[in-house]
Amino acid sequence: MNTFFKAGRLLAVTGAVFGAAPAVADEGHEDGDTYEVNALGHAPIGVMGDHRHKQGEWMVSYRLMHMDMAGIQIGTDDVTPETVATTVPNRFFGAPGQPPTLRIVPTSMRMDMHMAGIMYGLSDQVTLMVMGNYVTKEMDHITFQGGMGTTRLSEFRTTTADIGDTKVSALIGLTDTVHINAGISIPTGAITEEAQILTPMGGTPTVRTPYPMQIGSGTFDLEPGITYSDRNDSFAWGAQIRGTVQLGDNDEGYSLGNRGMATAWVQASLTPGVALSARVQGETVGRVDGIDPAIVGPVQTANPDFQGGETVTALAGVNFAATGGALKGWRLGIEGGLPIVQDLNGPQMPTDYTLTVGLQKAF
Repeated sequence: MNTFFKAGRLLAVTGAVFGAAPAVADEGHEDGDTYEVNALGHAPIGVMGDHRHKQGEWMVSYRLMHMDMAGIQIGTDDVTPETVATTVPNRFFGAPGQPPTLRIVPTSMRMDMHMAGIMYGLSDQVTLMVMGNYVTKEMDHITFQGGMGTTRLSEFRTTTADIGDTKVSALIGLTDTVHINAGISIPTGAITEEAQILTPMGGTPTVRTPYPMQIGSGTFDLEPGITYSDRNDSFAWGAQIRGTVQLGDNDEGYSLGNRGMATAWVQASLTPGVALSARVQGETVGRVDGIDPAIVGPVQTANPDFQGGETVTALAGVNFAATGGALKGWRLGIEGGLPIVQDLNGPQMPTDYTLTVGLQKAF
């Protein structure tokens, strides 16, 4: 959890490159205006689609987004694995081999998303953006022995990794400080991933992994939004509202829950090349609609109703912008987040922390 607190060290190490050099005219243009290189020119790295580019300008980017989850919550209350294993009903009870309660309990999960993006200024008012990603996930479980009781049989881990869904969007300027985010998600990510598990009776079959371990949505999704951002010489600020609307069911008979997100941020300049940021984000995610008949088991992640919820997250970060030298035009962003409130359609694992690191270069 301490990874994102290393930003202070990076300030010292990179100060000579990001901020020590005098500001010079930048090749980068946001919202159609030219200004000197400044770390305030982009929002915190965890905000997507925050700025536009001048006509004919390109920008390439890479982000690593990490999420760590641990524990178990029902609503806002923490519960133990033993409580889940002995009291939470198994919706598949009555099918062959299915016990009355959830005898397999996830205890932690980690996800890394590698995102590569390209932006192009079609005009001073319209910027096009394409983002692809590669996702890796791993989840740890406890298997309880037999159909009842609190005896732990053993633990096991499942892993999945594949190309995720592809995002295509247009940022359409309404004013110098406000633009519409008009996007669509293309279902290039897998939804039939498999892994070996440990059953309460000691078997080790290979099965289709539950919904949180799949890579894509399997559906075309609309991603509308609106973004406001502005700045002066010392500060930058902004806000964004975005959503994800699933368009029908996928080939396996379900759709992920719709999402809504709102965030606001403020940044303070230390030098032209270094800016600190603070951000708050609220998000609501719906339950899975429908069911994949191949996802069956005495585990909370196989239940479509045990998905989604509401969260509020506080985030802090640092942006670096190279103002001269060999790295002129490169930007580095780091942002970490800790949850403030998590009200989950449980039982579910709550988020422990998030970390995003990204590089950007306009030309």
